[in-house]
Amino acid sequence: MRAVLFVLKLGLKILAAPVVLALMLFTWLCFGLLYVSSFIFGLASTVVALLGVAVLVTYSPQNGVILLVIAFLVSPLGLPMAAAWLVSKVQDLRYMIQDAVYG
Repeated sequence: MRAVLFVLKLGLKILAAPVVLALMLFTWLCFGLLYVSSFIFGLASTVVALLGVAVLVTYSPQNGVILLVIAFLVSPLGLPMAAAWLVSKVQDLRYMIQDAVYG
């Protein structure tokens, strides 16, 4: 009985290893992309925010507010933060699998 249980646990560890490795590589890749994109999006959001303020003051308040909302979504506090939250949930899944299988 003990030998069968040992073989089943070993098989589960062998089957879970590629899944854990794939999740680990995926999170590393996503966090690297998020790091680079947050810098680029930060610069873009600065330009769009300045343009939004200029349009707000000179041309149309409605279009200026739209540009400011777009600048917020592109900024590191907008969509990139939502993507970071999602990637952290994938990383939590990886840790949950690791803890359940490997103890």
